[in-house]
Amino acid sequence: MTDISAKAPVASVVVGGGGLADLKPKLRGSLLLPADPGYDDARSIWNAMIDRRPVAIARCLGVADVVTSVNFAREHHMPLAIKGGGHNISGLAIADGALVLDMSAMRGVWVDPLARVARAQAGCLLGDVDRETQLHGLAACFGFVSATGIAGLTLGGGFGYLSRRFGWTSDTVLAMDVVTADGRLVRASEKDNADLFWGLRGGGGNFGVVTGFEYRLEPVGPEIVGGAIAWPGEHAEEVFELYRRLADSAPPELALVAGFRLAPPAPWIAKEFHGKPIAAVFVCHSGSVADGETLVAPLKKFRTPVGDIVQRRPYASQQSLLDATQPKGRRYYWKSEYLPGITADLTAKVLEHGRRITSPHSAVLLFPLGGAIARLPTDHSAVGNRDAGAVLNLAASWERADDDARNIEWARTAWSDMRRFSTGGTYVNFLTEEETGDRVQAAYGANYRRLADVKAKWDPQNLFRANKNIAPGSK
Repeated sequence: MTDISAKAPVASVVVGGGGLADLKPKLRGSLLLPADPGYDDARSIWNAMIDRRPVAIARCLGVADVVTSVNFAREHHMPLAIKGGGHNISGLAIADGALVLDMSAMRGVWVDPLARVARAQAGCLLGDVDRETQLHGLAACFGFVSATGIAGLTLGGGFGYLSRRFGWTSDTVLAMDVVTADGRLVRASEKDNADLFWGLRGGGGNFGVVTGFEYRLEPVGPEIVGGAIAWPGEHAEEVFELYRRLADSAPPELALVAGFRLAPPAPWIAKEFHGKPIAAVFVCHSGSVADGETLVAPLKKFRTPVGDIVQRRPYASQQSLLDATQPKGRRYYWKSEYLPGITADLTAKVLEHGRRITSPHSAVLLFPLGGAIARLPTDHSAVGNRDAGAVLNLAASWERADDDARNIEWARTAWSDMRRFSTGGTYVNFLTEEETGDRVQAAYGANYRRLADVKAKWDPQNLFRANKNIAPGSK
């Protein structure tokens, strides 16, 4: 990752010389400096391991604020960071010595139910869009936690319960409004600035500030079959074998996420199992309710679960099902790989390392892919990795800084042992702070060189570098 903190002395000169004082009256939103009330709250993000101090935070209320801020940062050679939901594991929303564009107040959503299109501002969270689209029995193809920002999810590719039916989140984007490095507002779509549109669909925040997204919607819900079911850890081998069989034969409408962890004190899990190892499957069938009930029956009939909330439920409820496992303010560290599929050898390692978990909040997770994702060619968009059949995520999570070393070590050790199962690719939105260089290239594979060329055209000076950075290619 580019060390943008090296630019901090420049920012200090700007503050001392009154540059930021000149910026403040040009914004409709507020400009927070380190001594201002609200500054510390504005710089805090989901992952409490990230503790960075920007020079200023521009709380944008509209596109004009974004253009003004981008021009200011470019003209004063300031590092620039973009904050949407602030949910990225690497903390890309905040950078030391930077001007942060905080988009979190820009949360408008407009739904056209006849055209099946939603337009959403870049500060929206997934739940904001789900709330509006579900009024019409429609859904965007989003991720698993409703507090995630749509911008970071979409620009990194994005996947969730609907991805095997409809593709990456970025596959469902019809257009984006983008403020470029030179301060222009442009539209990116298949017809307008197609090269930029290609790069934005997976290339992260490397090419500009996206202020608005236009999504294709699909008929989903408002009622689906979904929820979670868990069994005692002593039956984990059998659970994961059943999971493998069901996942291998599942139609695109059925998403099955498997996990191994210590049982949280959730009300749906029998109290006597709290804090003990469990194997869990999270279920979402987005097709007909009758088909869903038939397909999940083998799970519901298997042994005696310690908790079972797989049932008919609102789709919006399913989208927030995992929220309680990912609260803002915990410390998070992940290691992740794309997998060609889920094998018995892999699940044996999942359980081996799952039983060595050092925190009651950590988990080993398997997410299904394939389906619609694999039907498009690798170079359809920047996100690539369409050969992946699943995602492995070693998700360490804990409360106290004193426990950093042992939790990080658990994730790294497990990852080192399980990399053998990887396709060689990895999901850019799951890369941690120190994963740069070859890991970023692994996220894009053969698409990386083309991304560098797009970067050279749209951001040749690398203004947008507080991200999983793609250096401008040589012309």
